[in-house]
Amino acid sequence: MTLKTLLATVAILAATGASAQDMRIAIVAKSLGNGFFEAADRGAQEAAKELGGVEIIYTGPTTTTAEGQIEVVNALIAQRVDAIAISANDPDALVPVLKRAMQRGIAVISWDSGVAPEGRMMHLAPSSDDLVGQTIIKLAADHLPDGGEVALLSATSTSTNQNLWIEAMKQHMGDYPNIKVVATVYGDDLADKSYREAQGLMQSYPDLDAIIAPTSVGIVAAAQAVSDAGKIGQVNVTGLGLPSEMAGAIESGASKSFAIWNPVDLGYSATMIAYHLAKKDVEAEPGATIPIGRMGEVTLDDTNSAPMSEPFTYDSSNIDEFKSVF
Repeated sequence: MTLKTLLATVAILAATGASAQDMRIAIVAKSLGNGFFEAADRGAQEAAKELGGVEIIYTGPTTTTAEGQIEVVNALIAQRVDAIAISANDPDALVPVLKRAMQRGIAVISWDSGVAPEGRMMHLAPSSDDLVGQTIIKLAADHLPDGGEVALLSATSTSTNQNLWIEAMKQHMGDYPNIKVVATVYGDDLADKSYREAQGLMQSYPDLDAIIAPTSVGIVAAAQAVSDAGKIGQVNVTGLGLPSEMAGAIESGASKSFAIWNPVDLGYSATMIAYHLAKKDVEAEPGATIPIGRMGEVTLDDTNSAPMSEPFTYDSSNIDEFKSVF
């Protein structure tokens, strides 16, 4: 057993304080210490309280790697949890270990960032890929009436959701013929690397007008880089972020607007789905409808995937209302 696996196992054991009769649902983040996933855990805890008899095990690796998540999942299999809901760092690398979990009778879903279909029972997308892609380019275009240069600061090059959103965004570029995407770089969802990548973009493209970061870590780092470079008003940072983490950037003007779904709702919905699949009162199959509590219900498509909701735009008109929420 590696040190990482041992630490993951210890964390799981420490989290286990409920009755042995309780259903145990593991919420596996891309990495620990990420505000987005901590907010999702709040939603998961809310769902568990509402359902009753459910224990949430919130866990994840210390870095955004598939290897780290594989070690965490192996530890969860050893603990015989009832369900695993994972936001994947790699769509394919996790398939073997998650298949093993399902073979052991564990209900497995992916949420936020998907796993290949053979490695999960269903996938809960935060929104539809098309709507996210359309939103992130519109956020930049709204403040570029005459067009301009934009660059993308993504998470990892293998991140399922990031790549799908960027591809969807490209499908909408025809709506903005005067906007040019000059580069795509990857910050690996690490604050320091994302900061350096944003600095590099501004140095390589002196006429850059906007940085689009569809990642809650990258957008904050990019906004800080723009501020430190003295380019507020010249380079607008937008994309997907958390109100609590982006309030300062909105106030300073480093970001004019950004979007996100509510991660509290996402963690809540993923937990509801995992609960029903583990309880076996619903089946994950195309056309199936699964209840998600106060969020309503989702209907699975032919890939056993379903979107939760549309992204929501935050700006100076509403940031104060939401920054204390998540």
